[in-house]
Amino acid sequence: MRFIPTRFHAPLDYIVGAVLIAAPWLFQFSGSGAATAVSVVLGSGLIVYSLFTDYELGLWKVAPMAVHNLIDIVAGALLAVSPWLFGFADDGANAWMPFVVIGVAAIFLGLTTKQAGGYRYGRPRVDTAGSTAR
Repeated sequence: MRFIPTRFHAPLDYIVGAVLIAAPWLFQFSGSGAATAVSVVLGSGLIVYSLFTDYELGLWKVAPMAVHNLIDIVAGALLAVSPWLFGFADDGANAWMPFVVIGVAAIFLGLTTKQAGGYRYGRPRVDTAGSTAR
């Protein structure tokens, strides 16, 4: 069941992307090259594909929300298993826990976010007939 509106999902994409990029220094695992690379690459990727998503905060509305949700699921799964896949699971909980938590959250959001956007941020505009639209 898809119950999370895209107007909630959209800002989270940019916030989580920035957190992933900063995670090696926030969670003090920047000494692990693999963990740092995975975090920065997936965080940057999240921001890039969000810019191309057809939702409220997409700059170039090319990819439908259904595709974005599918990418979230795949990227979330990759993020969640990356500590074991890329060999940094033994570097301490500060190195693997953010990947698992954010990965599972991304899978959840990808499975539960509505498939179409439509909400517009800002003041409502009034058309010539006098009705209000967002």
